[in-house]
Amino acid sequence: MNNRHLVCSDDDIYDKEINFLQLFKVIWKGKLIILLSTIAFSLLAVVYALSLPNIYRSEALLAPAEHAQSGVGSSLGGQLGGLASLAGVNLGSNQISKVQLAIATLQSRAFVKKFVDKYSLLPDLIAAESWDASTGKVQYDPELYDEQSKEWIREVSFPRTVIPSDQEAYESFSDMLRVNVLPDNGMIVLSIEHVSPLVAERWVSLLIEEINKEIKERDIKDSHEYSEYLAKELEVTKVAEMQVILNNLLEEQAKTVMFASVRNEYVFKVIDPALVPESKVAPKRAVICVVGFLIGLFIGVSITFVMAFNQKEFDN
Repeated sequence: MNNRHLVCSDDDIYDKEINFLQLFKVIWKGKLIILLSTIAFSLLAVVYALSLPNIYRSEALLAPAEHAQSGVGSSLGGQLGGLASLAGVNLGSNQISKVQLAIATLQSRAFVKKFVDKYSLLPDLIAAESWDASTGKVQYDPELYDEQSKEWIREVSFPRTVIPSDQEAYESFSDMLRVNVLPDNGMIVLSIEHVSPLVAERWVSLLIEEINKEIKERDIKDSHEYSEYLAKELEVTKVAEMQVILNNLLEEQAKTVMFASVRNEYVFKVIDPALVPESKVAPKRAVICVVGFLIGLFIGVSITFVMAFNQKEFDN
């Protein structure tokens, strides 16, 4: 019985040797196809990789300002809670921080439109093709935008328009913008990716400036509106407890306006400012070339095996 087992094992080894030998013969016979396929796809990968523009990323590390962690209108909400309790009303406690509000605003369509329009970013956003390191200037796609006349000349189909719409600008901007909150310490990394390292750095710096300004102006406007309303209520109320609460609310709103007026880093404090990046983050040309080589090799071997099966070069 042991002898039979040994014979079977020897037969299995022999069959495997035959199979490997057949595979080697098939691959060797189709070596030209495999070689041509590998070379062709490798060349295509190289050409494709070289056709892609360099992408640069500029980023800044931000920390929430001291007051920005508290809920929006937290002081007002606390005082109004006392006022509402006198009337038997529950206002609830759901609040978001100024940081959460700022991040949501930063990624909103309204803010992006305002930002793009204010700094005339549309050409750099849609038509930027590459960056000339010798001149430091952005090169625009001549089929999309005429830099001399400052006119859009691209040919598009519906629903796109010759002049990029606000929605298209928002989509392109969203692809370039990254806002990441670090889970360990709550700090924020704000980054922009662009073909021009100068543009990437400039946009990050401007975004920080504009979002701080946006939230600050919004808080000042809200405080003025609250103050006007509270002053009117104070004139008509006769209840002493409510007069005390209203006076406290007016004082809080005055503090908010005063604090916002003297502070530029209202929501985000810059810990590490944006720099002009010296090295690209994309494309990964070496990876593209390796993938092209492997695809070509796989296709070449697959074609060789299919041809071998069709010609019955494998034993059953």
